[in-house]
Amino acid sequence: MLTRAFCVKRIRMADIERISNEHNPGEHTCKVVIETPQGHRSKFKYHSKYEGFTLAGVLPQGFSFPFDFGFVPSTQGDDGDPLDVLVLMDEPTHVGCVLDVRLIGVLEADQTDDGNTEENDRILAVPIQTHDFEHVRKMDDLPSTLVHQIEGFFEAYNRIKQKDFRVKQRSGPERASEIVEEGTRLFRAKEAEK
Repeated sequence: MLTRAFCVKRIRMADIERISNEHNPGEHTCKVVIETPQGHRSKFKYHSKYEGFTLAGVLPQGFSFPFDFGFVPSTQGDDGDPLDVLVLMDEPTHVGCVLDVRLIGVLEADQTDDGNTEENDRILAVPIQTHDFEHVRKMDDLPSTLVHQIEGFFEAYNRIKQKDFRVKQRSGPERASEIVEEGTRLFRAKEAEK
């Protein structure tokens, strides 16, 4: 007798960072992959070498991710990694979850590590399927104290890793879409060189 495991088509995890992000600039929507769920102290990171997620670090006691954190697939940022995204969720998802989101803005930031500074923006998004954030279309729809706390989280998180994270400006969904478009172009150019 065949078990359910034999009936389900196996999806290679190596394909996950290359799935189409299905970015729609007019609607400011795309797909994202969650690496670290809300409330976790453990930071997970996808590695194509292992075709899966690895433990990238553990936050100190009393410190955890405020919302689900992940990346926009088929993109590349200035740091060579896929673009980072923080997804404000009704409740946490799980590691490896792929979801459709609405881009609501971006924290345009510089990150300094060992004297080297590079852009390392944090895109903010909400899921398409949501109750708590269904009215949110742009970062300005959020309480300003929440956005300030999110910035504070990224500053403190980087400080723990002996890095400096400074938000240069807050921008809306149009800028977030531009960054995803540019990240997609960079990713495609890198793929074409292979």
